[in-house]
Amino acid sequence: MLKFVCLLVLSTAFADRATYSNYQVRRVFPENQEQLEVLSELEKNPNGLSFWLRPFRVQKAVDIMVPPHMLPQFNEIVASLNLKSEVYISNVQHLIDTERPKVRPRADFGWTDYYTLEEIYAWLDSLVEEYPNAVTPVSLGRSYEGREIRGVKVSFRKGNRAVILEGGIHAREWIAPATVTYILNKLLTSQDPVIADLAQSFDYYVFPSVNPDGYVYSHTTDRMWRKTRSQGGNRCYGADANRNFDFHWMEAGASSSACSETYAGSSPFSEVEARLLSNFLTSISDEFDVYLAFHSYSQLLMFPYGHNSDPVSNYDELLSLGRRAAAALAQNNGTEYDVGNIHDTIYPTSGVSMDWVRGVFDKPYTFTWELRDKGTYGFLLPASQIIDTAEETLNSVVVILQHAKENLPRK
Repeated sequence: MLKFVCLLVLSTAFADRATYSNYQVRRVFPENQEQLEVLSELEKNPNGLSFWLRPFRVQKAVDIMVPPHMLPQFNEIVASLNLKSEVYISNVQHLIDTERPKVRPRADFGWTDYYTLEEIYAWLDSLVEEYPNAVTPVSLGRSYEGREIRGVKVSFRKGNRAVILEGGIHAREWIAPATVTYILNKLLTSQDPVIADLAQSFDYYVFPSVNPDGYVYSHTTDRMWRKTRSQGGNRCYGADANRNFDFHWMEAGASSSACSETYAGSSPFSEVEARLLSNFLTSISDEFDVYLAFHSYSQLLMFPYGHNSDPVSNYDELLSLGRRAAAALAQNNGTEYDVGNIHDTIYPTSGVSMDWVRGVFDKPYTFTWELRDKGTYGFLLPASQIIDTAEETLNSVVVILQHAKENLPRK
């Protein structure tokens, strides 16, 4: 089977990854173990392929971005293995070009466009000014390239237990920071009595972009950039910050190859962004019980763990709660989410932030969203879908927070 992989090893030096003209996203469906093994080998040695959805099990879709010069080799592999395949995205660059409005509909921060890091930070500053008694700035420290990793704390009264909202650990998943900032805004402005009560009932630490270097790079240089921007002395930059946490590090779904998009780093917490987030969470570990992380894509609502399928102690509670949250999410637009632990719902993985929070601090309510969509746009969800995505996601967050409020011990 490896002879098929070798067809791709022959591809030459790195292409210009800042443009994706005529790059296709191909969805393939492994129907037997041999096909799955070949796809797994390709992921280990991608040589220009980008696995948007990783191979995990038979009959589970795998999304692969294929450069135009590699299409003949890729098609030969598909044909030789009798793989079911379809073109899911015919031209990635077209989606990049049409992802954002040509003219921003609103001059202010209105969730009609994807905002730059500077715009997000300026908006956070405006909240501190507008709500001086409730909003305070928080900085985790500085990223590899020296940018502040900024957030805010929202607190309307003393003595509350806290909730953490994490977004943007994967740079190209722009809908995540957009959704996190939308939820933050609703906590401060919503007239809905349920949301207003939840805003009063918890403190919130909100970090829209915990990988600011990668997020900036995805705006300025390479829209599809996923990792951090650290340089460890090799030709490839960055690591996957969401494989870099010191909990079952490198056990599953992570790579030791520095050029891989799932490179787990040279050691646990080798990435300053993951290390700073963990330091901060450790410093407030006695304050929070709820950890909510936001990613894209696939429409999944997941809880720990990713390194194996062993159930956490409150598995039944989390599964029931997740399903109720997914039902609330679907009420607005009919958007359907699958619910379960990471390992069984998306694929095995380890060293992720949510699992670290659960495994190290035993926090009872930790969830990760893989937001819209199921692959039609993938990581390139049009800005016109931001508000609908964020609003429906907020519905699911409300269900989880209400449950936490009712079930956490009161002090």
